[in-house]
Amino acid sequence: MLPRQPVLDPAAAYPTIATLRAALDAKDWAAARGLLDAAPPMERTLLLRACADREGTEDFLRATAAADPADGAAAVLLAQRLIATGWAARNRYFGRKQGTALRERLVEAESILVTAVSRTPEDPAVWTARLTSARGLELGVPEARRRYDRLAEADPHHLPGQGEFLQQLTPRWGGAWPDAHAFARAATEAAPIGAHNAVLIAEAHLEQALADGGGTASGARRHLASDAVLAEVSAAAARSVQHPGFQRDHGWVQVLNTFAMTFCLAGELRTAKTLFDALNGFGTEYPWHYLGDSAAGVIRSYRIRTSFVRGGS
Repeated sequence: MLPRQPVLDPAAAYPTIATLRAALDAKDWAAARGLLDAAPPMERTLLLRACADREGTEDFLRATAAADPADGAAAVLLAQRLIATGWAARNRYFGRKQGTALRERLVEAESILVTAVSRTPEDPAVWTARLTSARGLELGVPEARRRYDRLAEADPHHLPGQGEFLQQLTPRWGGAWPDAHAFARAATEAAPIGAHNAVLIAEAHLEQALADGGGTASGARRHLASDAVLAEVSAAAARSVQHPGFQRDHGWVQVLNTFAMTFCLAGELRTAKTLFDALNGFGTEYPWHYLGDSAAGVIRSYRIRTSFVRGGS
């Protein structure tokens, strides 16, 4: 039997997302805030990001944020909504008008976040969103590093923010590959064994492989299949997704998908198969969308390839 289509909706793996979506759709901020306040810091940041896609919430969030300027959750969710819709417009169209619309939304989001961080400077979700806005506004690596340093003061292993800063360190956004890899290694070594953070090493190599390889799977393999890179990615997997201490808490699906894609492109299909088996049909847009318009289709095609491989590595 061929593998079924993967499930990309994060609510399938994380039911709290569905509950939070329902609260936002009902304009019930008390219920939404209760869910967010009960979540650990990393989950809270990821919940705010995941629910930024709710249509028709901007006016409600503006009113909520205005009613309580000290409510960092409302401010971050509104800012993430503005950022998400701005990036969506940019990705669909590349004309001057869309570029202007993106910048206007990013400027508004940044203004909201500046106010939020002045009131709740210890909130990692605010600093994570400010790393995204800094990249979109092209404020440069030094400013992004300043923001990341403030995030690290609040939460030294905050993976959502680390992922944003890693993107800033890539050449596409004004950085350099040695700096990106150095940051990924340092963040991995600093985090506890079994933590999700080791995925940063896979992300850094995946980003470079695709950039150097022209965005193609065959081009990416030249980088990922080299002995040194494969050894480093394998070591990162050993201390995270393959470690007994790895927890299936919020974010685990993207971590496994990132390693699965990295091993697929490196030609390590046995290892990729064990990760697909562990995912049990859960998929993510990132990073698979790099290989085609349909992330689900790309995942399924690689799952079919690995389904003919027996055993693990």
